[in-house]
Amino acid sequence: MKITWQSQATFDILYTRFLNELGKPEQALPAFVQTDPQHLLDLYTMMVRVRHFDKKAIALQRTGLLSTFPATTGQEAISVGIGAAMRPEDVLCPYYREYGAQFWRGVTMEEIFSYWGGDEQGSNFQHPTARQDFPICVPIASQTLYATGVATAFKLRKQPRVCVTTIGEGGTSRGDFYEAMNVAGIWHLPMVFVINNNQWAISVPSKEQTHCQTYAQKAIAGGIRGIQIDGNDVIAVREIVSQAIEDARNLKGPTVIEAITYRMCDHTTADDASRYQPKEEVDAQKNKDPILRLRNYLHDMGLWNEEKEKSLYKNCQEEVNSAAENYLKIPPKSPKSMFDHLYHVLPSIYQDQLDEIQANKHLQREGV
Repeated sequence: MKITWQSQATFDILYTRFLNELGKPEQALPAFVQTDPQHLLDLYTMMVRVRHFDKKAIALQRTGLLSTFPATTGQEAISVGIGAAMRPEDVLCPYYREYGAQFWRGVTMEEIFSYWGGDEQGSNFQHPTARQDFPICVPIASQTLYATGVATAFKLRKQPRVCVTTIGEGGTSRGDFYEAMNVAGIWHLPMVFVINNNQWAISVPSKEQTHCQTYAQKAIAGGIRGIQIDGNDVIAVREIVSQAIEDARNLKGPTVIEAITYRMCDHTTADDASRYQPKEEVDAQKNKDPILRLRNYLHDMGLWNEEKEKSLYKNCQEEVNSAAENYLKIPPKSPKSMFDHLYHVLPSIYQDQLDEIQANKHLQREGV
């Protein structure tokens, strides 16, 4: 018996970038590049700041002054572009590589240092814009569910606000991600998912993570739009994320954006990527560096030179060193503080531990 089939649905995953690997335009650049060159310089400055911050954080960790730290080397364009695309009234639900977006929205370097130093007050952001955002989320993919809750609140309140959530490509294998997309699609929520496809989920390469041709096509499962961009082109990130945010704000529904980049660093400071990342692959990616790409374009446009570069590097080094000094001056917390916000009513199973700490007043006083 011959079975007759009819096509019921077809899908395209579109890809774009504006600057190629050499920093040369491949198509007409977005309006913000033409009308506001300073914004382009701000994007470059922030990417350089993030890279200097990463280097300092790794140095602090290696000397025992910071806990395990996930760097974002080679991926700066994604977080910086996201931060620049968002409005102050929007909300960010990040995972753990979004320092550029967080800095753009007012989080301080001291606060991020404090967080990775084990102090929960590092998530008590003081800037009014940042205070609306969620803290760094280490559990994989759960931040996407928080984001659907935020976006649902915006919709119910009829507020023209958007929630942006980020996730690594490995995190898209989690059920949380699919559940969040499903809800976002069904309820037509004002939100944007950005997938940082840095090719490696710790030591698992993309080819072993999914059989999909793209991560963007996972959006099809939620009935929403999925697109790809070059995540090393900060102009593309800034422009496409901005468009998706405005679509969501104007009730046109959510979007999943896959930003393709490469992790040119260990997964965290507890990792040794040289054990599994082929050296030739890493070397090949260095020419795609997002900072180098934008720097080349700025040079070509006469907006940048070596003198400005040296000045920026000096300022960034001074800034991160000052932030590190301020972080190291923060008095240690008493062990009692770990119980303060853990439960509304402390379970009896923990009461003996708290009693022991309270009985040793010198431990509370000295914070040891």
